[in-house]
Amino acid sequence: MRNDAKCAGLAEKTYGSLKKYKDCVFLCLGTGIGGSVFYKGKEFKPYRNSGFEIGHMIIKSDGHLCNCGKKGCFETYCSIKRLKNKIINELGLDKSISAVDLLKVLDINKNNEKLQKIIKEYIEYLNIGLSNIIDIVEPQAIALGGSFVYFEKVLYEKLVELYYSKRYVFNKKELPDLKLAALGNDAGIIGATI
Repeated sequence: MRNDAKCAGLAEKTYGSLKKYKDCVFLCLGTGIGGSVFYKGKEFKPYRNSGFEIGHMIIKSDGHLCNCGKKGCFETYCSIKRLKNKIINELGLDKSISAVDLLKVLDINKNNEKLQKIIKEYIEYLNIGLSNIIDIVEPQAIALGGSFVYFEKVLYEKLVELYYSKRYVFNKKELPDLKLAALGNDAGIIGATI
Protein backbone atom coordinates (compact mmCIF):
# COMPACT_ATOMS: atom_id res chain seq x y z
CA MET A 1 0.00 0.00 0.00
CA ARG A 2 1.28 3.47 -0.89
CA ASN A 3 1.12 6.53 1.34
CA ASP A 4 0.72 10.10 0.05
CA ALA A 5 4.46 10.61 -0.48
CA LYS A 6 4.83 7.43 -2.49
CA CYS A 7 1.75 8.31 -4.59
CA ALA A 8 3.22 11.76 -5.24
CA GLY A 9 6.54 10.20 -6.21
CA LEU A 10 4.81 7.87 -8.66
CA ALA A 11 2.99 10.82 -10.24
CA GLU A 12 6.22 12.82 -10.60
CA LYS A 13 7.98 9.79 -12.11
CA THR A 14 5.11 9.08 -14.53
CA TYR A 15 4.08 12.61 -15.56
CA GLY A 16 6.24 15.17 -13.83
CA SER A 17 9.75 16.33 -13.03
CA LEU A 18 11.26 12.82 -12.83
CA LYS A 19 9.78 11.46 -16.06
CA LYS A 20 13.05 11.39 -18.01
CA TYR A 21 15.17 9.76 -15.27
CA LYS A 22 15.71 6.04 -14.57
CA ASP A 23 17.27 6.32 -11.10
CA CYS A 24 15.64 9.03 -9.03
CA VAL A 25 14.25 10.01 -5.64
CA PHE A 26 11.13 11.96 -4.73
CA LEU A 27 10.96 13.76 -1.37
CA CYS A 28 7.67 15.02 0.00
CA LEU A 29 8.41 17.85 2.43
CA GLY A 30 5.25 18.76 4.31
CA THR A 31 3.87 17.69 7.70
CA GLY A 32 6.75 15.22 7.81
CA ILE A 33 9.16 13.93 5.18
CA GLY A 34 8.25 10.95 3.03
CA GLY A 35 9.74 9.64 -0.13
CA SER A 36 9.97 7.14 -2.90
CA VAL A 37 12.90 5.73 -4.82
CA PHE A 38 13.00 4.60 -8.44
CA TYR A 39 15.68 2.29 -9.77
CA LYS A 40 16.08 1.47 -13.47
CA GLY A 41 12.76 3.20 -14.11
CA LYS A 42 10.72 1.20 -11.60
CA GLU A 43 9.54 1.99 -8.11
CA PHE A 44 11.84 0.28 -5.63
CA LYS A 45 9.71 -1.68 -3.15
CA PRO A 46 11.13 -3.69 -0.26
CA TYR A 47 9.58 -7.04 0.65
CA ARG A 48 9.25 -6.00 4.29
CA ASN A 49 7.32 -2.87 5.27
CA SER A 50 6.88 0.08 2.93
CA GLY A 51 10.50 1.26 3.18
CA PHE A 52 12.16 4.57 2.46
CA GLU A 53 11.23 6.30 5.68
CA ILE A 54 13.66 9.00 4.61
CA GLY A 55 12.32 11.45 7.16
CA HIS A 56 13.55 9.21 9.96
CA MET A 57 17.21 9.00 9.07
CA ILE A 58 19.14 10.77 11.82
CA ILE A 59 20.98 13.89 10.69
CA LYS A 60 21.90 15.26 14.13
CA SER A 61 23.02 13.04 16.97
CA ASP A 62 20.89 13.63 20.07
CA GLY A 63 18.89 16.31 18.23
CA HIS A 64 15.21 17.27 18.53
CA LEU A 65 12.79 14.55 19.64
CA CYS A 66 10.77 13.17 16.73
CA ASN A 67 7.20 11.82 16.87
CA CYS A 68 8.69 8.39 16.05
CA GLY A 69 10.55 8.39 19.38
CA LYS A 70 14.06 8.88 17.98
CA LYS A 71 16.10 12.06 18.26
CA GLY A 72 17.59 14.08 15.41
CA CYS A 73 15.44 12.75 12.56
CA PHE A 74 15.61 14.53 9.19
CA GLU A 75 11.94 15.56 9.44
CA THR A 76 12.45 17.27 12.82
CA TYR A 77 14.76 19.70 11.01
CA CYS A 78 13.39 19.85 7.48
CA SER A 79 9.65 19.23 7.37
CA ILE A 80 7.74 22.33 6.31
CA LYS A 81 5.57 21.96 9.41
CA ARG A 82 8.61 22.31 11.71
CA LEU A 83 9.94 25.26 9.70
CA LYS A 84 6.55 26.96 9.75
CA ASN A 85 6.30 26.48 13.55
CA LYS A 86 9.76 27.99 14.08
CA ILE A 87 8.84 31.03 11.98
CA ILE A 88 5.47 31.41 13.74
CA ASN A 89 7.17 31.32 17.14
CA GLU A 90 9.92 33.72 16.09
CA LEU A 91 7.55 36.31 14.63
CA GLY A 92 4.67 35.75 17.09
CA LEU A 93 2.21 34.81 14.34
CA ASP A 94 -1.16 33.09 14.62
CA LYS A 95 -0.64 29.31 14.48
CA SER A 96 -3.43 28.92 11.89
CA ILE A 97 -1.74 31.23 9.33
CA SER A 98 -2.07 29.94 5.76
CA ALA A 99 0.92 29.24 3.51
CA VAL A 100 -0.10 32.18 1.28
CA ASP A 101 -0.21 34.60 4.22
CA LEU A 102 3.01 33.19 5.63
CA LEU A 103 4.75 33.86 2.33
CA LYS A 104 3.57 37.48 2.49
CA VAL A 105 4.94 37.80 6.03
CA LEU A 106 8.25 36.25 4.94
CA ASP A 107 8.50 38.76 2.09
CA ILE A 108 7.81 41.69 4.40
CA ASN A 109 10.37 40.39 6.93
CA LYS A 110 13.01 39.28 4.42
CA ASN A 111 15.66 41.42 6.16
CA ASN A 112 14.88 40.09 9.64
CA GLU A 113 18.19 38.58 10.84
CA LYS A 114 16.60 35.97 13.11
CA LEU A 115 14.29 34.83 10.33
CA GLN A 116 17.19 34.61 7.87
CA LYS A 117 19.10 32.52 10.42
CA ILE A 118 16.15 30.08 10.66
CA ILE A 119 15.98 29.76 6.87
CA LYS A 120 19.74 29.38 6.53
CA GLU A 121 19.77 26.61 9.16
CA TYR A 122 16.85 24.87 7.43
CA ILE A 123 18.64 24.95 4.05
CA GLU A 124 21.86 23.65 5.62
CA TYR A 125 20.10 20.67 7.24
CA LEU A 126 18.21 19.97 4.03
CA ASN A 127 21.48 19.92 2.10
CA ILE A 128 22.92 17.44 4.64
CA GLY A 129 19.87 15.19 4.29
CA LEU A 130 20.11 15.29 0.50
CA SER A 131 23.80 14.39 0.62
CA ASN A 132 23.02 11.27 2.68
CA ILE A 133 20.38 10.18 0.18
CA ILE A 134 22.75 10.80 -2.73
CA ASP A 135 25.58 8.81 -1.17
CA ILE A 136 23.30 5.81 -0.55
CA VAL A 137 21.11 5.79 -3.68
CA GLU A 138 23.24 7.64 -6.30
CA PRO A 139 20.18 8.94 -8.19
CA GLN A 140 20.25 10.90 -11.45
CA ALA A 141 17.77 13.37 -9.96
CA ILE A 142 15.95 14.32 -6.78
CA ALA A 143 12.59 16.10 -6.87
CA LEU A 144 11.23 18.06 -3.91
CA GLY A 145 7.48 18.23 -3.45
CA GLY A 146 4.78 18.57 -0.84
CA SER A 147 4.12 22.02 0.60
CA PHE A 148 7.79 22.84 -0.03
CA VAL A 149 6.71 23.85 -3.57
CA TYR A 150 4.92 26.92 -2.18
CA PHE A 151 8.22 28.25 -0.84
CA GLU A 152 10.15 28.20 -4.11
CA LYS A 153 11.51 31.76 -3.87
CA VAL A 154 12.21 31.60 -0.15
CA LEU A 155 13.72 28.11 0.06
CA TYR A 156 14.33 26.37 -3.25
CA GLU A 157 16.45 29.08 -4.86
CA LYS A 158 18.69 29.28 -1.75
CA LEU A 159 18.89 25.49 -1.57
CA VAL A 160 19.98 25.21 -5.22
CA GLU A 161 22.75 27.73 -4.60
CA LEU A 162 24.03 25.89 -1.51
CA TYR A 163 23.54 22.44 -3.07
CA TYR A 164 25.88 23.17 -5.97
CA SER A 165 28.45 25.11 -3.92
CA LYS A 166 28.69 23.10 -0.68
CA ARG A 167 29.03 19.49 -1.77
CA TYR A 168 28.86 17.12 1.18
CA VAL A 169 28.59 14.10 -1.11
CA PHE A 170 31.26 11.46 -1.68
CA ASN A 171 31.19 11.78 -5.48
CA LYS A 172 31.65 15.54 -5.86
CA LYS A 173 32.09 15.55 -9.64
CA GLU A 174 28.53 14.81 -10.65
CA LEU A 175 25.60 15.84 -8.50
CA PRO A 176 22.07 14.63 -9.29
CA ASP A 177 19.75 17.18 -10.87
CA LEU A 178 17.71 18.94 -8.18
CA LYS A 179 14.12 19.54 -9.30
CA LEU A 180 10.97 21.07 -7.92
CA ALA A 181 7.88 18.87 -8.23
CA ALA A 182 6.22 19.77 -11.54
CA LEU A 183 2.78 18.63 -10.35
CA GLY A 184 2.93 20.75 -7.21
CA ASN A 185 1.13 19.69 -4.06
CA ASP A 186 -1.47 17.79 -6.16
CA ALA A 187 1.00 15.04 -7.05
CA GLY A 188 -0.30 12.72 -4.32
CA ILE A 189 -3.84 12.87 -5.65
CA ILE A 190 -2.65 12.23 -9.20
CA GLY A 191 -0.44 9.34 -8.08
CA ALA A 192 -3.29 7.67 -6.19
CA THR A 193 -5.11 7.22 -9.50
CA ILE A 194 -2.20 5.44 -11.21
